[in-house]
Amino acid sequence: MIFLIAAVLLLGVLVGAAAHTPLPLLLPAAGAIAAWLLVFAVRERTRER
Repeated sequence: MIFLIAAVLLLGVLVGAAAHTPLPLLLPAAGAIAAWLLVFAVRERTRER
């Protein structure tokens, strides 16, 4: 339960920070994070068990 509360608080801080970040800086950062998550998802799906 503590982990869930901490995750929600951290998400709130990150969303608040993103709301005040200039768009030209935010879009490349969001793209990099999305690419990293996509690579991670592909690696996890193709990994042998």
